[in-house]
Amino acid sequence: MAETSLRERALRHLARRDHSRAELSRKLAAHGSTEEIDEILDRMTELGLLSDSRFAEAWVRGKAARHGTARLRHDLAQRGVPREAIDEAIASECPDDEMTRARELCRSRFPAPPADAREWARQARFLQSRGFAVDLIRKLLKENPDESA
Repeated sequence: MAETSLRERALRHLARRDHSRAELSRKLAAHGSTEEIDEILDRMTELGLLSDSRFAEAWVRGKAARHGTARLRHDLAQRGVPREAIDEAIASECPDDEMTRARELCRSRFPAPPADAREWARQARFLQSRGFAVDLIRKLLKENPDESA
């Protein structure tokens, strides 16, 4: 059986889900030279099969309800997406402000507001692990639950 070509490998990866250029390049690195990989990725970009912008938008759309802007930016940067594409994706795919997203996430996980310092810390840690800013967390957890409804 003939070895799978780089082009076929790349198409198989893209058939499963969108990838960033850097991600796909990493996955193909063991199977070809840098020049061959760049040539195939350039061609796929020309054909519209590979797009960092489309990947970033899909990533943000899928994760925005559960993660803060800082986490979204970090995750996309780790996947090699350029800063401009990250900024555009977050601007277009996060219609709600970050406070609203954090409030909805917190209320879905914790039905009651924090009753004591221990519970406050627990909720704050949860939100911080999801990439929400500390000042936003403080503001959210100090809200009166009757005001936010």
